[in-house]
Amino acid sequence: MTTKKKNSERGASVLEFAFITFTLVPLLLGVGVIGVNLVRTLQTEQLSRDAGHMFARGVDFSASGNKLILANIGSSLGLSATSGSGNSVVILSALTYVDRAACIAGGATDAFGNPTGCTNMGKWVFTQRLTIGNASVRSSAIGNPTGVTINSSGLISASDYVTKPGAVSSFNSINPYSSSGGTVTGLPSGEVLYIAEAGAPEYTLPPFAPGSTYAFGLF
Repeated sequence: MTTKKKNSERGASVLEFAFITFTLVPLLLGVGVIGVNLVRTLQTEQLSRDAGHMFARGVDFSASGNKLILANIGSSLGLSATSGSGNSVVILSALTYVDRAACIAGGATDAFGNPTGCTNMGKWVFTQRLTIGNASVRSSAIGNPTGVTINSSGLISASDYVTKPGAVSSFNSINPYSSSGGTVTGLPSGEVLYIAEAGAPEYTLPPFAPGSTYAFGLF
């Protein structure tokens, strides 16, 4: 009787193991995917910090040599120095606040030096934009300059950024110099803020949905 009972339990054990496996395998895979993506998130944050530090200190990322340096820093994320290539992107932006001095610099004043036609006065605008890597990975969280002339170094002329609406940035959500009422404080006239954004696709494994990592640095 004892032998027959043990034989009858063998099939049940196999079924129990199968049910446990169906639960544990996706769980283990999920933990692995989360772990890999945590590492990618840290790498993305480090890339944005490194790019921002160099950009704010005057490194010209329109030069091929400097692009290669940045690509080496972001090699773990598949960053490429070739535009439109690779698996990640770095977006570099320089912003300034348009006040009376900026209007004068952009030539949007009357004969007495008073702002006239300075349509972007009181707004944050792009003065420079550079994109390294694959821009299709993700777009900038602070907007993109449109309808303005951008030279080979990514610079936008003062006459464009004080008058053209496409130069205005959606920067207010992360702006440390604006109060809840929109008042700008603490930034001397003519100063520039530098923002480095980095994005890369997350590691994906079916049935998990694909996503992306993102980080920005403000300097």
